Parts: sequence; structure tokens; C-alpha cells
Amino acid sequence: MTESELKQYIKSSFPIENERCEWKEFKNLKNVVKGHDGEDIISYLSAISNMEGGYLVIGVKDKTLEIVGIENFHSYTKDNIKRILIADCINLPSEGLTITEEQTTDTHKTVWIIKVPKHSPKQPVYAHGKPWQRIGDSLVEMTPERKSAILDEIDIPYDWSAEIVPDAAFDDLDTEAIAKAKIEFVKRNPTKADDMKGWDDMKFLDKAKLTIKNKITRTALILLGKEESEHFLLPSVAKIRWCLKTGVNENKDYEIFSIPFLLSVDKLYQKVRNIKYRYVRENTLFPDEMLRYDVFNIREPLNNCIAHQDYTKCARIEVVEFEDDHLIFSNYGQFIPGTIENVIEKDCPESVYRNRFLVEAMRNLNMIETEGGGIRKVFINQKIRFFPLPDYDMSNGQVKVTITGRVIDETFARILTNNKDLTLYEIMLLDKVQKRKTLSDDEIILLKKHKYIEGRKPNFYLAEKVVKPTGNTTLKAEYIRNRNFDDQHFKDMILKYIETFGKASRTDINNLLFDKLSDVLNSEQKYRKMGNLLFSLRKDGFIIANKKREWILKK
Repeated sequence: MTESELKQYIKSSFPIENERCEWKEFKNLKNVVKGHDGEDIISYLSAISNMEGGYLVIGVKDKTLEIVGIENFHSYTKDNIKRILIADCINLPSEGLTITEEQTTDTHKTVWIIKVPKHSPKQPVYAHGKPWQRIGDSLVEMTPERKSAILDEIDIPYDWSAEIVPDAAFDDLDTEAIAKAKIEFVKRNPTKADDMKGWDDMKFLDKAKLTIKNKITRTALILLGKEESEHFLLPSVAKIRWCLKTGVNENKDYEIFSIPFLLSVDKLYQKVRNIKYRYVRENTLFPDEMLRYDVFNIREPLNNCIAHQDYTKCARIEVVEFEDDHLIFSNYGQFIPGTIENVIEKDCPESVYRNRFLVEAMRNLNMIETEGGGIRKVFINQKIRFFPLPDYDMSNGQVKVTITGRVIDETFARILTNNKDLTLYEIMLLDKVQKRKTLSDDEIILLKKHKYIEGRKPNFYLAEKVVKPTGNTTLKAEYIRNRNFDDQHFKDMILKYIETFGKASRTDINNLLFDKLSDVLNSEQKYRKMGNLLFSLRKDGFIIANKKREWILKK
């Protein structure tokens, strides 16, 4: 844009200074990003954010809107300043904060337009340790009344699934899905079976909390909508992709399922090759025969993906089946309980859900548990089969759960068989120990208290109390390999070696001790351990180094 065009654009887009808009000349950014209280950029950002959000236009004269441009950027760029502003404006939301740079084509003047997001619920934004606000075109420290208004705000999270779709009608729903919904509703709500006889379809949909006052919601479309009605959900995506992969991660088959999800979950289940699995337990010639996957352990993770998917991410729900032994279910959206340990340990329903309306409808249609027992039941089903516990991965804005359909670790299977007093939560933690996963301080305290683990952080291993009841010689040998002897034992070995052979190089000591140190130590830790032993012997006056840097006994 030319200077004249840019001025006209600013005048039409940001026509007046008020609580939502501020023009500032600020030709030199060196001392105005974080400068005097109430006069610098971070103060204005605090004030605008503490109202309803808005814009700060830099490089424009106040009152006249004359384009002066930013002449000295100091070390700031439109890319790095965002991080600085967030750091200096306490509670300023990063999402929605943008800096647009406009440069005139004829006079080469640069203007920044900073879009300032509204403060988060109950969180005033501070600059210089103070919250600011706008009153008209004036910037002042926040009044007690405005601060109280922010702190007393009621935070009602937006529920995408409850939105009414104005153009959608009853005819956009699938009749087969509605018929199935009625059957499942009675299963979940048997006391309402007689009442249902007097309901027409629209009243049923309202009672099942799929529609609102006969209006079609996104939830109704997701669960019961005809496939050709999915355009009503655009740009959001409501699809499930099933993919079959070989053991070397090569695609072998796939299918994409659309709405209505109430029917699609059954179709997807039919695709999973849930063949029989035979497992021979210890001390018996008779095998256990069972389906590779408990039916509940397929339906629960899949329906959880549907219930908790962040549909605004415009991504599909994924179900990946590996031929050899496992399924992976994934959906987009942060795991609201924080950790899976929270779910298992508390054993109670969550008080907050992403798609509250959808979750309630799915509960009414017998698709999910909302009493805190669904995920726990999946864990128990795996425990009963002596299969690995479900693995949860909450990275990269997704929730991925892996369900394994066979015994992978004979060691862990024997531990489950012979330690029947272990709680499900304790089994989860021991599973983490076996898989060399990081334990929190609270988890370590609990396992140490019950003497389930030995070793030092982070190199823990299963304790004698857990290993001994299995009666398994392999497990016992592994325990001894993990359990380190005390330092004096290794010092005596070093001294005996030097006494026998007259001297020892560092390589000699490494060869002597490396394989004898605990298996829970990695190579770097073993070398450090041996160095510490030699240092201690020298410090205590038992050994010295000769001219060839070999260790000899001190006379």
C-alpha cells in the first residue's frame, strides 16, 4: 500500500481511539516497549486486554493519523517481540496476540498493528506489577470496580457440540441411527421405557439430549446424522479412519467412516481382526483361550475419542490396527484430567468435559461411562488377562492409547499372577518401573513405602518383595543383577587385583568391574561409578598413581 492507502486503511479499520483502539507514534522502540509506567507499549497492552481486547497501532501520530513510521526498531522484530511482550505482560494470553507489519510502497514507512486478545477469565493482565485499563482514550491504573468485575467473572467454557445448526432439519438424520438410539436409550434408562411409548421422534431426541427444543445440534448430527449431512459441520471434520498395518508399519488396508457415529462404531468394530489368543500359564498344561481384545477395550477407547475429540482442529479420529498384537486409538485435544494416574487413583468422574453436550448424549445412548469407571475398566480387563496395561501418550496436542492383545512381558505377567494384593494403581506404577518410565516424587514415595522397588533415582528396579513370590529363577537372577553390592565390595576387588598383579590401568579396572555393576546403570553411569571408587581409594590413602598413570598400592 502507498502511504495514502495505508492511512485510509487505518482510518477505516481503526477509526477512533477508545477502550479497544490506541494510536501511538513511537518512532523509536528502544525505550518504549518497556519504559515508564503507564506510557509504554506493555502498559497499553495490559489496558486493552483488561477491557475486551483490541488493537494498538504503532507508527501513527495521535489525533491526526499521520503516518510517521517506526524509524528505530532497536533489536525488536515482529517475530521476536511477541515473546518479549508475553514475558513482560503477566497473564497476557499468547493465543490471539498477533503483530502485523505494514510498509508503504512509496515512502517506505513501517507501521505495526498489534492485535491484543482479551484477558483470560478471572485473570487481569499486569504490566510493571500493576493492572491497567482504558477509560475512554485515557490509560489509568485499574479501578477496584473493574478488577472485581474480572475476578468475579463466571467462566463458562464454550461447548462446540451444543451449538444449534440453523439449516439442519429432522430429515437430515438417519432413521436407522434413530431406531438404534431408542434401543440403547432404554438399555441405559430402563425406567423410562413406558414413558417412551408416548414420545414422537422429536420428543425422544430432546429427552435423550441430542436436540434442543426440536432444534438440530452438532451432537445430533455427529451421532445420528446422515452421511450426506456432514457438510453442516464444515469446516470441522467428523470422520474416523481405520488403518491396518503390518508388523513393519506398512499400510495393508484402510477405511474411512463418517457420520452417524452411532452406527459407525459398530462398522469399525467389524473391521478389527479380533481373533482368538491362547496363553499357557505357568504350572499348567491347559491354555487360556480368549479373544485378543476384550470387546469393551475396543469400544471404550473409540467412544472416548468421539466424546473428547476437539472437532475444531479439523482432524480425523484415528484407529490403527497392527497385525501382530496391538491397537492405537488417537484423537485431538488435551487430556483434561492431566494424567492417566489421576483417573485411576481417584476413580471418580471428571467435573469438566470438552464436549459436555455430546458426552451427556453419548451417556444416554449407552456409548460411554461418565462415572469414572470406563478407563479403569479397560485397565482391569488387561490386568485380568495378564496383558500389558494400556499406554497413554498425551504429547503434541493429542491423546493416544495403545491396547495390546497378547502377553508381551512374561516377567510382568508372573508378577500379576503371584502378587494378588497389588492395587490397580500400584500395578500401573510397577509397569512404569518395568518400562523404565520416569516416576514422580509422590509415586516413588508410595512404592518405597510398600517396599515394591529398590535402587536410587532414576535407576529403580523391582524389589525382592515383588520378585520372590513368582518363584521364577529368571526373575530372581535379574533381581540380583539389578541389585548393586555396596561400595566396599568393589573397592576390595580393586585392591585385590592390584595386590595380585602389582598395578592396574583404568582399562583394567573397567574390564574388572563393568559387567559386575548393576544392570540398572547405563554405560556412562558405570564409568562414573568406577571413577568414584578409584577417587575414594586414593583419597583414603590406599592407592596412588605411578608415572605411567597406573594405580599401585601406597606403601
